[in-house]
Amino acid sequence: MKHGVLVACALVLLTGCGHERAGSGRASLWVTRDRGATVLLVRTVPAGLTAMDALDREADLSTRYGGRFVQSIQGIEGDISQRRDWFWFLNGIEADRSAADYRLHPGDVEWWDFRSWRGQMREPVVVGAFPEPFLHGFDGKTRPAAVRFAPGLARGARAIARLLHATSVAPLTAPAPSDANVFYTVRGTQRFAASQRDASSDAGSPVQFTFAGDAAALARRPDRFRYRYRVP
Repeated sequence: MKHGVLVACALVLLTGCGHERAGSGRASLWVTRDRGATVLLVRTVPAGLTAMDALDREADLSTRYGGRFVQSIQGIEGDISQRRDWFWFLNGIEADRSAADYRLHPGDVEWWDFRSWRGQMREPVVVGAFPEPFLHGFDGKTRPAAVRFAPGLARGARAIARLLHATSVAPLTAPAPSDANVFYTVRGTQRFAASQRDASSDAGSPVQFTFAGDAAALARRPDRFRYRYRVP
């Protein structure tokens, strides 16, 4: 029996830490409104709960459709006529399922935001949970991280690479692995934006973040743009 356990452990080490098991550790729960402009609630919750159970545990929650969809949080209710509703992200990635169907993994960030969808319904990836999804991925699966930098920005790129545990750091001209989440540090006025590498892909597919500014400072304080969808 011990031999089997040792073999299993060796296989885990050889294949890396690309998939984290739910059921132990802690996750974060954030509730905001208006694209993160107002923070309503920040809590730490046990991993292993469904995202809906974690929300119900910490917030004043009402649901619809048999408890599968959120109607109101903290008394703030969705309104179709006003085109305002609750949306949720997992590690900065727009969720692709009911919160009742997602089980939190250690390190996950569950983020609910109440906003207008009049101008835009979807926000596939946002920067406000950075350094997620680089560290804990989506649905327990973490992709390799790559960093690409413009000329003269290697120092900041290396600092970001250490933060993200990047396996590939190279100039912008070097192609990034197709399965990697990629962080680009570029020149220009400060901005920070995120998107899917393939706009037609599903939640959890590779993403790319583009940052113009002091990357070394961002690495020292990665939460400086917390709760923001993008900058500016």
